[in-house]
Amino acid sequence: MSKKRQSTPVVDRRRRTGPEDAPEAAGHTATPPAWRPRVDPGPLLPDESPFRVLGTDAAGDVDPALLKRLHRELVVGRRYNTQATALTKQGRLAVYPSSTGQEACEVAAALVLQERDWLFPSYRDTLAAVARGLDPMEALTLLRGDWHTGYDPQAVRIAPLSTPLATQLPHAVGLAHAARLKGDDVVALAMVGDGGTSEGDFHEALNFAAVWQAPVVFLVQNNGFAISVPLDKQTAAPSLAHKAVGYGMPGRLVDGNDAAAVHTVLAEAVRRAREGGGPTLVEAITYRVDAHTNADDATRYRSADEVEAWRAHDPVELVEAALRARGLADEDEFAAVREDAERFAASLRERMNADAEPAPADLFAHVYAEPTPQLREQAAQLRAELDAEAAAEQDTAAHGEELR
Repeated sequence: MSKKRQSTPVVDRRRRTGPEDAPEAAGHTATPPAWRPRVDPGPLLPDESPFRVLGTDAAGDVDPALLKRLHRELVVGRRYNTQATALTKQGRLAVYPSSTGQEACEVAAALVLQERDWLFPSYRDTLAAVARGLDPMEALTLLRGDWHTGYDPQAVRIAPLSTPLATQLPHAVGLAHAARLKGDDVVALAMVGDGGTSEGDFHEALNFAAVWQAPVVFLVQNNGFAISVPLDKQTAAPSLAHKAVGYGMPGRLVDGNDAAAVHTVLAEAVRRAREGGGPTLVEAITYRVDAHTNADDATRYRSADEVEAWRAHDPVELVEAALRARGLADEDEFAAVREDAERFAASLRERMNADAEPAPADLFAHVYAEPTPQLREQAAQLRAELDAEAAAEQDTAAHGEELR
């Protein structure tokens, strides 16, 4: 039999310390001499719950004209979303990322900006661009697979719709910072989804904006999913608005389906930026009722009950309830707005049903300010091919005439 192995007591060889070993006793200060808090984090923290207006006592203070404008834009926006979605099924659009359920964020973002300001949308924000005044045909051109951006960003002060997540955010900061250096009274409002907050561009944009105190507002539309990835798989933060504190800017949390609340919070953030107060991060709690795009099957990652719960918090119905409660509109007026929305959809449908006839040379236009040698070579090759095709068609036609 082997002898039982005796255990050896473990000796803690770490130096034991007592009161006499405290840093103060050795002549050290409690904290590094150069350290101090950069800013007081208290004023930067968002509210404990999303800010609301509709359905509260504050609803009675909303300007009636604004409430009616919000309602009209929401109804038209809802019809725009349904029509664009139908166009994908008809083959008139290659893809459409619907913002149904998020219209309050889209409309409020457009309405708080002045003409000289800039909107930096993501691919889901075509409604915000349309509400800002962009021709809906031009807003859908990119999703149709035709031409480049589809519109002149300088003319409408709307940056190109950004398909890569969050890449438009540093651009917004750069434009806003440059405008301030030039003395231009311009604010940039950049829109992004919750999925975009997981990108490095989000961090870089917020960090630069805060350090430079750039006049920019970041609007995060938190619709619960980055395609199929739920928010709790992206971040452990109490809210996305809390991320603002780490960069040194205020974070605001708002009910994203409450159009009046979103407008109030964004208007304050835009005013603050314009007056030199720096950037603000706004998180709007909303929901994407439709699938991510027409190519997505949302039933694979969320339940019908969840969708129906959000339908009960519909942004259009919230505004209509507020208008009824204050006696600002009746059913006839609501019907008139819906009829206008139908006319809007009919016009869009008719224009989209016409086949586009893009000029082949446009493929090389607006890529670089000064075309590269490769682009010039490719453009010349295309011209030669087109000229050859045209000559062949003429020869065929001439031969046909001779046979007659």
